[in-house]
Amino acid sequence: MSRFKLIIEYAGTRYSGWQVQTNARTVQGELGRAVREVTGRDDFELAGSGRTDAGVHALRQAAHLEIASTMPARTLVQRLNDELPADINVLAADPVPHRFHARHDAVARSYLYQISRRRTAFAKPYVWWVKDPLDLDRMREAAGLFTGLRDFQSFAADPAAHTSTLVHLERITLAEDGDLVLIRVEGSHFLWKMVRRVVGVLVEIGCGRLAPEEASRFLAEASDVPARLTAPASGLFLERVFYPGEPRDLPLRPVVNLPSAPAPVPSGAQRPAAFTTPRARPSRKRDR
Repeated sequence: MSRFKLIIEYAGTRYSGWQVQTNARTVQGELGRAVREVTGRDDFELAGSGRTDAGVHALRQAAHLEIASTMPARTLVQRLNDELPADINVLAADPVPHRFHARHDAVARSYLYQISRRRTAFAKPYVWWVKDPLDLDRMREAAGLFTGLRDFQSFAADPAAHTSTLVHLERITLAEDGDLVLIRVEGSHFLWKMVRRVVGVLVEIGCGRLAPEEASRFLAEASDVPARLTAPASGLFLERVFYPGEPRDLPLRPVVNLPSAPAPVPSGAQRPAAFTTPRARPSRKRDR
């Protein structure tokens, strides 16, 4: 038996999340189908580092595949990608010890959320367009209140489904890139819809409709406010899954290129002349 650590990127727009479901198209389901087609085997183990919700994307989802096959890793990657749809791509397959487990061995995870400050014709599936002005200083102040070991019961879609709602959130980083606001959330693990609700609360604070200290109140007592403020799945990416010994200080970069929109021309200002076909010059030939 061979065991591989897979690194997968995918656009989650067309899928009902990562995990296999009955009567629903999922990323794990598509990957499993490709494994069967490539190897001709049904007796394999395929497990991800964690679930992503419907519509959520991944830059480097991790999974392990154990299968009775002598196929080299490089060939496996090439043949899987030949079978997979265009919005799922296996970046790497590395042989690992049989004791490696994609979920149990992970020590941390990071998510990236992209907010657009303007309407965009091209990046809509990968951003959340927030029309109101955002005060990033207020958002950074509130972000600091989430870090550490906190009870995120108010931020979980189904608290009863979890053994504990305590999560060690290591840091939240905010940055700007053109008209994008980037939010990176790093922690030991995450509850169902937790990241999207944290982002939703930060945006409400950035818009001035909530005070920064409200974040502490939602952590101290049960509240249904974060659920009402859940950010859309479109802007969320599972950015990285970390294993022991891997570097953690990564640059914060956007997934899509969304430069700032050109400033509108002020009323009355001289506009560039429209292109017109040059007028024909009069003939200089003399009459004969």
